[in-house]
Amino acid sequence: MRKANCFKKWIALTAGLALILTLGSGTAAAQLGSDTIVRLAEKAQSGVVNIRTVKVTEQGGRVFRHFFGPFGGPQGPRQPEGRQNPFHRFFGPFNEDAPSREFRQRSLGSGFLINKEGYIVTNNHVVEDADEIQVRLTNGDEFDAELVGRDPKTDLALIKIDPSDDLEPLPWGDSEKLKVGQWVVAIGSPFGLEQTVTAGIVSAKGRVIGAGPYDDFIQTDASINPGNSGGPLLDLDGRVVGINTAIVASGQGIGFAIPINLARNIVEQIKDTGQVSRGWMGVGIQDLSEELQEYYNVDRDEGVLVTEVYEGQPASEGGIQPGDVITSVDGKPVADARELSTVIAGLPVGKKTKISLVRDGRERTATVTLGRRSEGEQVIAGAAPQKEKANELGLSLSDLTPQIAEQLGFDKSTGVVVSRVASGSKADKAGFARGDLILEINRKEVRTVDELKGEIADLESGDEARFLIRRPRAGLNVITMTW
Repeated sequence: MRKANCFKKWIALTAGLALILTLGSGTAAAQLGSDTIVRLAEKAQSGVVNIRTVKVTEQGGRVFRHFFGPFGGPQGPRQPEGRQNPFHRFFGPFNEDAPSREFRQRSLGSGFLINKEGYIVTNNHVVEDADEIQVRLTNGDEFDAELVGRDPKTDLALIKIDPSDDLEPLPWGDSEKLKVGQWVVAIGSPFGLEQTVTAGIVSAKGRVIGAGPYDDFIQTDASINPGNSGGPLLDLDGRVVGINTAIVASGQGIGFAIPINLARNIVEQIKDTGQVSRGWMGVGIQDLSEELQEYYNVDRDEGVLVTEVYEGQPASEGGIQPGDVITSVDGKPVADARELSTVIAGLPVGKKTKISLVRDGRERTATVTLGRRSEGEQVIAGAAPQKEKANELGLSLSDLTPQIAEQLGFDKSTGVVVSRVASGSKADKAGFARGDLILEINRKEVRTVDELKGEIADLESGDEARFLIRRPRAGLNVITMTW
């Protein structure tokens, strides 16, 4: 009995010492982390800005949300019909038939300085369709900002201010070197609360959340809320490793940031040229399943199957064939179709690229000189009356690609495809339909969305616009509109 009591005391003493050591170690680690974050925040906050935008619309229009992601905005659950307004039951939707009037919708977001010239990176959805953009620095100075350009495909935008004093830009980091579990810090203006600092870890990398064709998000549990959009995600050296972009509206501690390595090339292109040129091979691709691995005699789990090679495109000229399995690009392995698309899109047009592949069970190498990917309205430059006029038609447009031409049965290689017609719009009333191919406007050939916008921009009030279109299985037609 005596030995048993001594043994119990020894167990209790050991457990107590272990608890003390654990608590002491955790406290020391927390203190070290706290000191690091304090120094980081003091140094980095001057490079983070608050962005306020104004959009002038007509009452009853779509609400311009200051933050949204693939999981929706901050609104609560939709109420049953008639519950939103106590008068709905008797009078219908409140003010539904009232005359429209102009009003100003305000939005909040964040951004960060990238150089002393006043260039600021933020999200596309923070400044999209804004009529006014105002920037507030941490010292309280306010500036009107100019939209340099934006890229909806990656939800990135670049704006610029003209400050009188020196600015303190944030340094770029390297998102490729980020490790899951590594500490990161987010700084921004959640709910309009400027210069809010939150910390957490990298929860995962390479997340695909359905936001766009180039999804490759960093997931973090550092608190990100409406208004954080466009703000920096920093490593503990104060370098930008991501751009805070989206949240799971119903989740806790689940936020997403665009990797800075993906954003860097986009931002530099917008700054230098006002647009983005993405690499293009001209192939149809899909992921490699176990059955396809066996069928094509590929003894590896990763790779991308080429299902189609478009004639006259870079891949065809480089010798790539249907049935090839692409395994790497310039020595960088590619695991799936999404990764291959992202890697190729991130390379400059005209670059001679080494493509490693497997054909008939044998490894081969092809050299492909990348072309320019045509994505219609992928980048919209700032100060764009062309865009405003084009939007007045109520048309969503894209450049004709070989894939779209094949799907719609067109034998042409250029033109502007109508991808959507807004109900009740000018275009809808004039007779446009989804799938129409616009060939000419007022007898002038238009080969791209930009060319069509340029012609529309020259129209004055009262001018007549005649569009020559080709409709699938219906031949040529002319649609006339008065501007």
